[in-house]
Amino acid sequence: MLDVALLPEEYAVCRLPAGSPVPPGLLGAPAQSGVLSVTWTAEEMSIICRADRVPADAVVETPWRCLRVVGPLHLALTGILASLVVPLAEARVNILAFSTYDTDYLLVPSVRLPEALATLVRAGHRLAT
Repeated sequence: MLDVALLPEEYAVCRLPAGSPVPPGLLGAPAQSGVLSVTWTAEEMSIICRADRVPADAVVETPWRCLRVVGPLHLALTGILASLVVPLAEARVNILAFSTYDTDYLLVPSVRLPEALATLVRAGHRLAT
């Protein structure tokens, strides 16, 4: 059983072309709340950010809601994401998962949030307040 917290903001999943610089202002000031993830590959730059911080000229998918596994979690733990993703997959709720050193995050489409939360509770997880 995991404790899962719902972050209050809506999120966006953004794509910029490979080799793009990090958009000005995205990293400049610490986020007042929420989470920001920037990932570079040879094919693209992906950004997960609050919906109110979407970079100009990005291809954007929105709105998403973000769930955070209450941590920190030890890196040697196994099955954390699987315990969340499998029930959501069985309920046919699409997700985007990403991790930090301390914990794991799941994005679910805003329109599927009630179903996602109910599914996680039925799977034995607790919603942190």
